[in-house]
Amino acid sequence: MKILRRIWKILWKSFLWFIGLSFGLVILYRFVPVPITPLMVIRVVEQSFDSEKEVRLYKDWITIEEMSRHAPQAVVAAEDQKFLDHRGFDFEAMEKAWESNKKGNKIRGASTISQQTAKNVFLWPSRSYLRKGLEAYFTFLIELIWPKERIMEVYLNVIEMGDGVYGIEAASQTFYNKKAANLSKGQAAMIAAVLPNPRRWSPARPTAYIQSRQGWIMRQMSNLSPTGFGQ
Repeated sequence: MKILRRIWKILWKSFLWFIGLSFGLVILYRFVPVPITPLMVIRVVEQSFDSEKEVRLYKDWITIEEMSRHAPQAVVAAEDQKFLDHRGFDFEAMEKAWESNKKGNKIRGASTISQQTAKNVFLWPSRSYLRKGLEAYFTFLIELIWPKERIMEVYLNVIEMGDGVYGIEAASQTFYNKKAANLSKGQAAMIAAVLPNPRRWSPARPTAYIQSRQGWIMRQMSNLSPTGFGQ
């Protein structure tokens, strides 16, 4: 019995520490830039073990006011058109993805921008139930503590946009040699078009599929209400 009580005490204390630290980090990142993410660390480690690649970590944090208004509009059009309306989860999209995957179709996701932000900032890439559970927990926290504008700002600063390239400013400088503030609608749509797999596709060398996807995103941008983010 003593051993069980000791184990329970350790588990309970660990749980309380986890809750306290997670709340503390979410509150901290509400106001300060995210310095690095687990995915960035993982990619650096992968690069360091690959003799054919140089270690590259290019990121440059900017505020959402320093971004072109086309950047948030493009990722909303491409990734999460209900971003401004939901509270972190698009249950309709999740149901459709579940039905599609159950029929044996190609694996289809339904992650919102809030979920992707939670995953990128706090967690590691994985399809495990544990990771998905923690993703839901952190999504709930950031939706509770951060306004939508902050979620979008963090997302556009930490998301992987190329091999060793993270965030809209680094992507804009890498692929278009300009500040993110000066991105055109087409350029923002092109960057958003490669987000499903930014290490396979590149805005600098768009395939026919990526060009088609860019066109679709631009049409969606024209049909959606402005996000009100960016300049």
